[in-house]
Amino acid sequence: MDSGYDAPSTPQSSRSVSSSSGGDWYEGEGWVAFAGIMIAIVGILNFIYGIAAISNSHFYVHEATHILSNLNTWGWVLMITGVIQFCAAIAIFGHVEWGRWIGILTASINAIIQLIFIPAYPFGSLAMFALDILIIYGLVAYGGRQGRVV
Repeated sequence: MDSGYDAPSTPQSSRSVSSSSGGDWYEGEGWVAFAGIMIAIVGILNFIYGIAAISNSHFYVHEATHILSNLNTWGWVLMITGVIQFCAAIAIFGHVEWGRWIGILTASINAIIQLIFIPAYPFGSLAMFALDILIIYGLVAYGGRQGRVV
C-alpha cells in the first residue's frame, strides 16, 4: 500500500534543508538570527538607558541611585556597551567570526549589569537578563556553524 511518503535515502543530518524560498538552511541558523536581532535590540535599549542616565533625567528611580554611586559613569558604560552590541549584531548578520565573540562578551557583561539593577527594576532587569542568556546560547551553540550543512 502506497502512503505517498518517500523515506529519505540519506540521513537528515548529512544534507541541507531547503526552504520555501529556494535557499538552504543550516543547523541553528534560526538561533543565530535570533541572537543577532536580540543583541541589536538590547544594544539600542542600552544606548537609550545610557542617555537617560547621563542626562540626569528622572527615568531612574531613587533605588537605582543608591545601587550605583555615580549614575553618570554607569550611563557611559551602558552607552558604550550598547554601541558595541549593535556593531556585534551587524557583524553577526555578516557571519563574521569576531562578531560572535564580541556578542558573547557583551551579552555576558550586560547580564552582569542587569543583575546589579534587579533591586531597582526587577522585571525589566530579569527580562533583559533572560534575553542575554538566550543570546549567549544562540551564539555559543550555533554561531560557529554557518558553513556546516545539516
